[in-house]
Amino acid sequence: MASSSSSSHGYEIPWVEKFRPTKVKDIVGNVDAVSRLEVIARDGNMPNLILAGPPGTGKTTSILALAHELLGPSYKEAVLELNASDDRGIDVVRNKIKMFAQKKVTLPAGRHKVIILDEADSMTSGAQQALRRTMEIYSNSTRFALACNTSSKIIEPIQSRCALVRFSRLSDDEILGRLKAVADAEKVPYVPEGLEAIIFTADGDMRQALNNLQATFAGFRFVNQENVFKVCDQPHPLHVKNMVRNVIEGRFDDACSGLKQLYDLCYSPTDIITTLFRIIKNYD
Repeated sequence: MASSSSSSHGYEIPWVEKFRPTKVKDIVGNVDAVSRLEVIARDGNMPNLILAGPPGTGKTTSILALAHELLGPSYKEAVLELNASDDRGIDVVRNKIKMFAQKKVTLPAGRHKVIILDEADSMTSGAQQALRRTMEIYSNSTRFALACNTSSKIIEPIQSRCALVRFSRLSDDEILGRLKAVADAEKVPYVPEGLEAIIFTADGDMRQALNNLQATFAGFRFVNQENVFKVCDQPHPLHVKNMVRNVIEGRFDDACSGLKQLYDLCYSPTDIITTLFRIIKNYD
């Protein structure tokens, strides 16, 4: 598909990558966390970091942007990015991480190599223990940034060696602003209800929101409510809202009938419950 975001190889660049901020100040939401990282970028003295919070809230984007600002032209050779859910065993610490930490790289004064471990809370306990030792041995030359959903799954010895930066889900307004900017840049035709539907399906996850926007545009060339819910394959919130209203007004048979319709459409219980929670949270 030819579009403004097609690469030279003919495939579509994911918008979540194409529009990923490269400066810390451009990251959307989580003002407190971003301001802390801006101070680090300005001062140039990066500690080991744990960035904890839900998916799609800017953890990985933040540390990549910080590394870009700190290292400049040296970024490519001075940054190692790993997804710990793929390489979660002790071998990756002994091989990839240790070898990179030992590598000699010419850097600006006062700067360090950066190792980014995404989904670090999925690493085995043995791998985390090995990582702790590596962090100690190479503390003069290398800094570690661990992105995770739950910081409590990181062993205490690593937690004590890191500054903790917490991220939370983005607000609807924050996601809406970014969706509008991307839609305008990519010349995506949309109606406001379409963007509202994307925000509903994303539930505070910017990555999910941008992926849903791109998928809807790719599939239908127009972003409205119906197209979004077809692409995301989630129960329509109006249907679920009617179920909730029937329960509140005592029409339990009608509510059960609505639930059966969703089962007949092959929606999973998880999708139904997730949509139900989102509806109840904002029900008026």
